[in-house]
Amino acid sequence: MSTSYNVTAKRWDHGWELHIPDEGVTQARTLASAEQAVRDYVATVHDLDEVDAEIVIIPEIGSLLDEVEESKRETIAAAVAQQAAARRARKVALGLREKGLSVSDTATILGVSRGRVSQLINS
Repeated sequence: MSTSYNVTAKRWDHGWELHIPDEGVTQARTLASAEQAVRDYVATVHDLDEVDAEIVIIPEIGSLLDEVEESKRETIAAAVAQQAAARRARKVALGLREKGLSVSDTATILGVSRGRVSQLINS
């Protein structure tokens, strides 16, 4: 089984302190570089060439962390809804065209451009 590290990142003047459970503390200037900093630290401590582990960086940002997670969930839900809407729009556009409606009339009914109708029925 692969090792996993849930690393707490605490902001300080020069970046982030990275608190690695049962390992120690290291630092990174940005959160973008935090995962590699943790890998380098653990590899050095254990005299390894590389660390094959899941690294989860959890920034200490108070209640904003909950808002970040909710925002991520909403973004995923919106993407799923957008995909479903696109599938339905394709189906409806095809149905309208199969009923003999022109591209122009189909576009007007759907509230899109004629070019979009063409994209929908050809995808």
